[in-house]
Amino acid sequence: MNTLPYARSKNRIVELMEQPAERRDADWMRDAAQQAILLELATLPPYLCGMWSIDTSTGDGSVLRALREIVFDEMSHFGLACNLLTTLGGTPALDDASVVPTYPGPLPGGVRPELTVFLSGLTTDAAEMYSLIEQPDQPLAKVAAPHPSIGAFYTALLEAFRAHPERITGARQLTLHFGHGAGNPVVSLATLAAVEKAIGVIKEQGEGTSASPENPHPGAAGELAHYYAFREIFHKRRLRKNPGTGKFEFTGAEIPMPDTLPMGIVPAGGWPRTGPSAPDAGTTQLLDEFNQAYSKLLRLLQDAWRRDDAGEAEGFLFEAIAQMSVLQDPAQQLMARPLPGGGKNYGPEFLYVTP
Repeated sequence: MNTLPYARSKNRIVELMEQPAERRDADWMRDAAQQAILLELATLPPYLCGMWSIDTSTGDGSVLRALREIVFDEMSHFGLACNLLTTLGGTPALDDASVVPTYPGPLPGGVRPELTVFLSGLTTDAAEMYSLIEQPDQPLAKVAAPHPSIGAFYTALLEAFRAHPERITGARQLTLHFGHGAGNPVVSLATLAAVEKAIGVIKEQGEGTSASPENPHPGAAGELAHYYAFREIFHKRRLRKNPGTGKFEFTGAEIPMPDTLPMGIVPAGGWPRTGPSAPDAGTTQLLDEFNQAYSKLLRLLQDAWRRDDAGEAEGFLFEAIAQMSVLQDPAQQLMARPLPGGGKNYGPEFLYVTP
């Protein structure tokens, strides 16, 4: 089992991308796969906060369904990224506060450095931020950003796999089917063909393709890639292809923003625990309960992909899946508690804490 001490640089992906192809050795690939795990992990807290904030008793549910589909996709991407690392003989690192993404802050590794990722309820600003996370280098409905995308990073990792397929060991591969049309399955990556397909799923579900904004690996026909689904929520309009120009534009049917719990933006380091703006004892208990549950989830996921015994690994994975369901209740209870001064409410901090 490889125990490579992954670099902790905040710009690690940028540094990895700067390495010429001939210097992308096995350690480079394992380091890159660890960064891919952190990227996939970093998307889940903001998307979950947006989804959990939606009032399910009002509206047509279309925005909630879109967010739910994306969350399950990102969970499968996280699992595939873990399989990318372990097939290279590496081991995921998730039980360290210096590694786990924090908010507000940049995406891991220096991807999209102009972007600040934050935790809040679903708002127009949040939808804009979600879409910028997923934005491809050549979007069909927006001017390209000046910095490499997540997709460009995955392309570089894929090129390294293609150059060195002998590094694929098939070690400690976990599989998972979410069921009910939710997300793509997490599959074993023991061959180059499987690696190519997995990276294709991660890239194209997030960014679409150069020819279409649709997700080519959908849970439902016509489902959009994440970038375009988020842009629809931001524009409050369906994406349609202009028959005259052939361009994709947000000119379709209206998409009303659903009613939400008004979760405020979590400040750096979490909500203050002391001073005049300190929460009451009940709110503090909920904040701590959520952080402990989230941290336990990360440790269970790490243990699942570190076990050589397949039965033990599967047991940790199923325990992690059960642990995921523990997060929603304290999160939504927090979103119903007003912050001092009114106007906005608390919400989960997603802070890693040691047991």
